[in-house]
Amino acid sequence: DDTGNRLRFQLELEFVQCLANPNYLNFLAQRGYFKDKAFVNYLKYLLYWKEPEYAKYLKYPQCLHMLELLQYEHFRKELVNAQCAKFIDEQQILHWQHYSRKRMRLQQALAEQQQQQNTSVK
Repeated sequence: DDTGNRLRFQLELEFVQCLANPNYLNFLAQRGYFKDKAFVNYLKYLLYWKEPEYAKYLKYPQCLHMLELLQYEHFRKELVNAQCAKFIDEQQILHWQHYSRKRMRLQQALAEQQQQQNTSVK
């Protein structure tokens, strides 16, 4: 029914987005979830979130990259190590900082270009 489908959608959306958090992945790894074949199959099933009609609902798109990496046994095994999770966390922060700075520079350049066009039109 619609209520059940809506609830399932919300639960899966929330869970998939939690995968963007390396500390949560470390938590799951340390508790043996990634050794459970049923759980690994569930992660494979969740790949449907990469489809545009579902991905548009994601607030944290990096979760899709993590979901993709979780398809690999080696990655799942490495997540048991807290240093691995810390490294991923640091890399995400560096990416966001770089992205924010780059975006700000692009916006400034666009604003300057528009200002020059407005000045030259007058």
